[in-house]
Amino acid sequence: MGGFSIFSRNTKPIYAKVSTMDADLEKIVIEKTWTGRHLFEAVCRIIGLRETWYFGLQYTNKKNIPCWLQNDKTICGQDVQKDPSDASFHFLFLVKFYPEDVEPEIILDVTRHLFFLQIREAILSMNLYCSPEASVLLASFAVQAMHGDCTEEVGPIDLDKHLPKSVIDQYDMSADMWRDRIKRWWSRNAGQSREEAELEYLRVAQDLEMYGILYYPICNNKETDLHLGISAQGLGIYKGVNRITPRPFFSWSEIKNIQFKNKKFHMKTVDKSTISFRSRETSIDSSILDLCIGTHNLYLRRRQPDTLEVQQMRSQAKEDKQRRSAEQAKMAIERKERQQMEKECKELKQQVELMTMELMKAQENVRKAEEANDQLAEKARHSEHETLMLYKQKSEVEAECNRLSMNNMKSEEALLRMERKAREAEILAKQMSMSLADVSLDANRKVTQYSSQTALVIDPSWHQQQPTQSGHSSGHPGMTTTGSYHQLQSLDSNVHPQQMMSRSLNMPSSAFSSPIPSNPPPNQQPQQHQQHQNPPQQTQIPPSSGGNNPHHHPLQTQNQNHQNQNQGQGGGAGGQSHPNQQPPYYGSGLIVPPPDPSISQIFEQQTILMELEKSRNEYEKRARIFKEHLEELRGDIDGLKRDENVQQNGNIQQQHREHDAIHAQNVAHGFDKVCEELHDNEHKLSTACN
Repeated sequence: MGGFSIFSRNTKPIYAKVSTMDADLEKIVIEKTWTGRHLFEAVCRIIGLRETWYFGLQYTNKKNIPCWLQNDKTICGQDVQKDPSDASFHFLFLVKFYPEDVEPEIILDVTRHLFFLQIREAILSMNLYCSPEASVLLASFAVQAMHGDCTEEVGPIDLDKHLPKSVIDQYDMSADMWRDRIKRWWSRNAGQSREEAELEYLRVAQDLEMYGILYYPICNNKETDLHLGISAQGLGIYKGVNRITPRPFFSWSEIKNIQFKNKKFHMKTVDKSTISFRSRETSIDSSILDLCIGTHNLYLRRRQPDTLEVQQMRSQAKEDKQRRSAEQAKMAIERKERQQMEKECKELKQQVELMTMELMKAQENVRKAEEANDQLAEKARHSEHETLMLYKQKSEVEAECNRLSMNNMKSEEALLRMERKAREAEILAKQMSMSLADVSLDANRKVTQYSSQTALVIDPSWHQQQPTQSGHSSGHPGMTTTGSYHQLQSLDSNVHPQQMMSRSLNMPSSAFSSPIPSNPPPNQQPQQHQQHQNPPQQTQIPPSSGGNNPHHHPLQTQNQNHQNQNQGQGGGAGGQSHPNQQPPYYGSGLIVPPPDPSISQIFEQQTILMELEKSRNEYEKRARIFKEHLEELRGDIDGLKRDENVQQNGNIQQQHREHDAIHAQNVAHGFDKVCEELHDNEHKLSTACN
C-alpha cells in the first residue's frame, strides 16, 4: 500500500513493513523518534482494530530470536533487524495476550477473526499441539467459516490448509478418507455463519493443552534446562520436551510480585516463597518481563467493571449481531424462497414432460377411438331394429305390471278391513267376559264381606293392588271389582315383604314401593268406614293439598318438611354467613420495621453466586460435549493409526510424537485442561461464597 506519515518530510524517511494474519501493510513511513506505541497505534488505525490490548508487534533480532517490540522505547533504539532488500523494518502483528474465555471477552468480529487466523496457523505449523480427533473437529469448523454450508458445489477440501502434517502422517488413511470424515462433521454445522463458526473454532481450541502459552527457555540455579510458559492463567515451568504438563504451575492469584534484578527473575508467591531463574538469552529478558506484567494487568482488568469504551463496544457489537441476525434471517427466507421456486420450476418441467407424453398417448387413443367408433356405428345400425322390438316388449310388460299392482292394492284393502273387524270382535268378547265376572263378584260380595274383614288386617296396600289386578283383568279403568274371601287370602299370601313390614309398623306400603293411584276404586269405602271405627289400629290421613294421593303417610310428610327445612337452611347458609363468624380484619395500623441494609448485600451475593453457578454449568456442559466429540473422533481413527516403530523425520515430528504419548497418558489418568479449569472454577466459586 502507499506511504503513510503525518510527520515532516525534511528528514530521511524510514519504512516499516507490518504483516498481519489477514494482510500485509507495506511502506509505512516512520520517524526516528517514533516509539513502539506510535507504530502500533498507526497499524491499529489502518486495520480498524479497537481491542488493541490483546495484540503486539513482534520482530526478529540480530540473533534470529523473536522478540516483542517495547512500546515505551524508540524503534531505532531496539535491536530490530532491517530487511537487506529494501532496508525497511519488518514486524509481525500478532496476538500477545490471550483471554481466559474467548466468548465473553472478545467483543468485535475483526478481533475474533484475527484470533481465528493465528490459532489455525499455529496448529497447522505444529507450534500448537492438537490431538488428531480435535484436528478433525477444528477442520470442520474452519471449512464452515471459509465455504459456508456443505454442498456438492464445493470442491475437494485442501487437507494442507486444515490438518497438520503430523496428524496426516500418523495414520494410514488416504486423502479421501480424511475428506469424508471432515465432511461428515462439516454437515453438522449447517446454518452457521462465518462468525459463529470462527467462535466455535476458538471454543474448541482454547481447551487444548498448549493454547495461549508462550514458551521461553530458562534455567534455574542448578543450570537445568527448563521452559517458562506464560499464559492468561499464570506461569508454568516445563521440564525437557514436555510442553503439556507444567511442573510446577503458579496462578496469578498465587503470585505476589515478579522482579528482574542482576539478570535474574525473582518471583515471590503468596506463601512468601521466592523462585529465581534466568533466561538463556539475555536479549529476551525485556520481552519476558513485559509479557508477565501485561498478562497480569489484563488478569486484574478482567475482574474489574468494564470501562466506558468497552461498554460502547459491547453495545455496538450487540447491535451488529442483531443486524447480522436480521440479515441472515432475511437471506434464509430468500434462500428458502429461491429453493422453493427452483423446486416448483423443476416440478413444472416434469409436469410439462408428463403432459407431453400424455398428449402423445391421447392422440394415439383418439386414433384408436375413431376406429372403434366406426365399428360401433356399424353395430348400432344393426341393433336399431332390435331396440325397437325391445321397446315394444317393454311397453307390454309395463301394462301388465300396472294391472298387477292395481290387483295388489285391492287385496291389501280387503285384508285391512278383515283385520279391523277381527279387532272389534276381540274387544267385544273381552267386554262380555268382564261383565260376567262383575256379576258373579257382586253376588258373593255381601256373603263374604264380614269374614273378609275379620280375616284380613286392614292394609292400604291391598287397596292399591286390588284395582290394579281388576284393571288387568277387565282392561277398563272405570270398572269396580269386589274380591271374595279366598281371593283375599291368596292376595294376602302374595304380599311383598315390604308390604308385610308396612303392616307390622301400621304403615302403608307406599312408603317402600310405588305411589298409590290418584283415583281409588269405590270398593274402598267400607274399609275407610272400618278405619273410622277402629282408630287405635290405623289413623286415616287426610290427603295433602299438593297431590291426589289419599294414602299419604305422615312419615313422608315429615320427611318432606325436614327436607324443606334443610333446603331453607341451605339457602340461608348460601346467602348469609354465620352470626358468630367474623370476617378477617385487615388493619392499616401495623408498624412496618425499616428494611435491613444487609438484605441488599445478601441479595447481590446470591445474584453473583447464581451467575457463577450458571456460567459453571454452561462451561461444564460445553466441556462435556467437547469431550464426547473428541472421544467419538478418537474411536473413529484410532484403528487406522500407524505403528509407533515407523521412523519419523525432523525434530518437530519427534516432539509431536512425545506430546502424543504425554497426551494419551493424561487422558488415561483423567488429567486434562478442562478438569483443571473446572477445579479452578470450583475454587473461585467457593472463594466467592466465603
